[in-house]
Amino acid sequence: MTIPERAARHCWHGAINPLHATVYFSPDLGKEFAALGITDPHAVNLSSRAAAMGAVGAGTVTATFYNYRHDLVARHLPAVWETATPEQVLAARLRAADSTLRRLLGAEAIASPEIAEAAELAMRAGEGCTRHARTLYSAHADLPVPEEPHLKLWHATTLLREHRGDGHLVALLTVGLDPVEALISHTATGRGMTPKYLKIIRGWDQSDLDAATDRLRARGVLDAEGVLTAAGAELREELEAETDRLDAAPYEHLGATGLARLAEIGGGFAMKAFGAGAFPADLLGKA
Repeated sequence: MTIPERAARHCWHGAINPLHATVYFSPDLGKEFAALGITDPHAVNLSSRAAAMGAVGAGTVTATFYNYRHDLVARHLPAVWETATPEQVLAARLRAADSTLRRLLGAEAIASPEIAEAAELAMRAGEGCTRHARTLYSAHADLPVPEEPHLKLWHATTLLREHRGDGHLVALLTVGLDPVEALISHTATGRGMTPKYLKIIRGWDQSDLDAATDRLRARGVLDAEGVLTAAGAELREELEAETDRLDAAPYEHLGATGLARLAEIGGGFAMKAFGAGAFPADLLGKA
């Protein structure tokens, strides 16, 4: 079934990715991991997303995450698995997702028929996902589906998020953006993380960001002020269009009506989470 152009992209950005990502910025995640003995924020972040793949090392994680600095990853993996097993990490992450969504959305939303409907729609979309060349999606697809509707929704958004993300890496290679160039050009759109968080979360230093900016200027992607040129904007749209193409299957499986409904309900929950302070105010933008 044909879906409207960019409808899946808008649903992913407006509902799917924000609902999944709430856990990574939640104090509840730090508390759950601290109980396991994992207290370094980078170790929490890296292990929480990598655990679905098992007790993997730095090379696997750098490859599948794409835009983290390798020496940052190697500082924590595989050492973190000596503190807690992947199974313990996954259980802690799910507990954090539970408490985070309850806090951000409130008891009424958690018990609502709409959250159960959104969960079923997102899971139905997930039926259209494919495993080949999708490492993070496939690893998460092996995990059990939670029974509670809000956790089922979170699990489904995780599957859809990683499915698009795996395809996005293929698109990045296709358009020729290395890890730091991908981050810098995304920031230049105003929709990516600010340089502050590229350093805090991804581990890059200012010299890395400056060198990537220089490469993008030489390529004509950025102008002298670090603003996207017309060619740069075209490159970013080519990247997103290719990502859309590689990620179309789950939303075509869901259908236009289901996709519109998922975007409506899920987007409402995402906006509620944003309003409740799910993310740092200075996380996204150019500054």
